[in-house]
Amino acid sequence: MNMSINRKVLLSILLVSFMAIPGLNAEPVDDTQPSLYDRLGGLAPISVVVSDFLDALVPDPMLNQNPAIDAARQVVPKPYLKYHVTAMVCQATGGPCQYHGRSMKEAHAHLNITEAEWDRMVSVFEELLASHEVPEQESMELLAIIDSTKADIVMVTTP
Repeated sequence: MNMSINRKVLLSILLVSFMAIPGLNAEPVDDTQPSLYDRLGGLAPISVVVSDFLDALVPDPMLNQNPAIDAARQVVPKPYLKYHVTAMVCQATGGPCQYHGRSMKEAHAHLNITEAEWDRMVSVFEELLASHEVPEQESMELLAIIDSTKADIVMVTTP
């Protein structure tokens, strides 16, 4: 597989850094088709994409206007976050990794994430996928995984 395509797909996966792992693979597994993990190229490209995604997300000025997000980013070392998000994406896409961090709800409840902040994160993720030329099918699957975590992450809804 083309490593740059896999890196792009994995960037999408980084968005999963805001996602919950339990129950993400609720649909039956088709053993005749390669998993999303395999189609993304495995752990190496996933870890690169997660790293690139967090590198783009962490300094985002719009997201850092939220004082709780900015404070959390000052306390949680980026390599630690990258490790957990990589494990989460690996597991959520059907890989062999096991995520052992907090639930998405527990990890994000204190951040008071708004719909607008969620939309910004998704936008950054979509831009990364496009820049890495991630195939449409894999991009859609990654975005569906991310979307499945929204209710546990967005705590402030706008009227």
